Amino acid sequence: MIQKNVLEYLEHSAAEFPEKIAFADEKQAVTFAGMRASAQALGTAVMAKTQRYNAPIVVLTERTAATLTAFMGVLYSGNYYVPLDSKMPIPRMKSILDTVMPAAILYPADAEKTVQQLEADCPVLCEEEAFTYPVDADALDRRRSRILDIDPVYIIFTSGSTGKPKGIVISHRSVIDFTEWMAEAGKFSSQDVLGNQAPFYFDLSVKDIYLTLKCGATTHIIPKNLFMFPLLLVRFLEEKKVTALVWATSAFHLVANSGALKKEVPTHLRTVILGGEALQAKQLNQWRAALPEVRYINLYGPTEVTVDCTWYPIEREFSDSEIIPIGRACANKEVFLLDENLQPVPVGQPGEICVRGIGLAKGYFHEPEKTQNVFIPDPRNPYYPDMIYRTGDIAVMDEEGVLTFLSRQDGQIKHMGYRIELGEIETALNSIEGVAETICCFDRKHDKIVCIYSGDSEERTLAKAVRTLLPRYMLPNVYHHLEAMPHNANGKIDRVKLKEQYVGETD
Repeated sequence: MIQKNVLEYLEHSAAEFPEKIAFADEKQAVTFAGMRASAQALGTAVMAKTQRYNAPIVVLTERTAATLTAFMGVLYSGNYYVPLDSKMPIPRMKSILDTVMPAAILYPADAEKTVQQLEADCPVLCEEEAFTYPVDADALDRRRSRILDIDPVYIIFTSGSTGKPKGIVISHRSVIDFTEWMAEAGKFSSQDVLGNQAPFYFDLSVKDIYLTLKCGATTHIIPKNLFMFPLLLVRFLEEKKVTALVWATSAFHLVANSGALKKEVPTHLRTVILGGEALQAKQLNQWRAALPEVRYINLYGPTEVTVDCTWYPIEREFSDSEIIPIGRACANKEVFLLDENLQPVPVGQPGEICVRGIGLAKGYFHEPEKTQNVFIPDPRNPYYPDMIYRTGDIAVMDEEGVLTFLSRQDGQIKHMGYRIELGEIETALNSIEGVAETICCFDRKHDKIVCIYSGDSEERTLAKAVRTLLPRYMLPNVYHHLEAMPHNANGKIDRVKLKEQYVGETD
């Protein structure tokens, strides 16, 4: 029978491993059977609160197993979840609520004051109370039967270029398709123990959630404060016998830069899967030196393609100054490059990354114009509608079909008569001893390349070192040294903030 709903993952594992821990946080753990029971109770409670189905339900998220149980409960009610950070500024949260117009809001008990400030025009429901609601199995079955695999699982909101968040709508079929591929590509099984780093309002966490549910694995939600103490983080991974990390690249870099791996290593680790930002060879090599038997995989993909669309198993050595490829398309996705006229580019020439396949989002919630700008008919196929997604990212493909990420479209500049990819400059800077993190931006008004970095290297030393790696026309003109780089809610370097602060421009 064809799988139609991601809940089938939970139900299979609850039947196969009822008493096994599915997710554990600092305070509590939930088994697969316990998660199913609580989710069905919450689903029944949501149905009692609203008669709507296939509608958005906002879930205020925290780093807890209860948040994930609430997600499943929303799906049992025949609706789809919209995860929002419970610590998000109230004005931003209200802006999202105005866009999504939820059928209800679910919240953990300690976020009650936040909910009161929202002044929501819809029912609100405390998760802890909903988990004990009497289950109506027949009503749940009736709701479930109306949901198709093309209906949404979730909406994840990401930053918009205009300052207004965009809600990306992802279907059951897209999540199922990606999870099936990911489980096989990563060789995951019920023996795996994952260490979750990504917040649950960030699409990277989709991999932790659904790999755990599909495979009957266990995920430990890593306390956020441990990322400020990397040695304690490594000890946590060892204590929990973590076998797999599916992390944002920035967290991977942080541990390497801290030097913690020179003191202790997580001996049970066998797989590390990275995504979200460009993977730097210098930090990768530090991990490989400490854990040479671990399998490392580099992933690439925006939220609009259901988490990732390319993968690159790292099987050869890289020098610190080399760029790590993003690889080839994930199964059942086509990834190709188009020029500014939407024509295919020759091998070896840069072009915009475009994606085709079932993983494409359904679009941006209540934003038809934005949707039409980037989800377009495939210009290579004039015979019938076949949608693709334009990522806005620039890459180059070699003769073997391997893609290397270069930059965002707005990361390509013209300086001193040369067309330059800022990402190439960043890779060179990151390879230098004493540099922890760095970004480059372009001051168009003064025609200057600006380097902003953190680490032990002095500006003069850094400027001298980079001259041995790059031609003169690519050298930064201005350097700014920070004690620490600012990061956004997703753990990525906050480029927008830095660009505004040091160049005086906003995206």
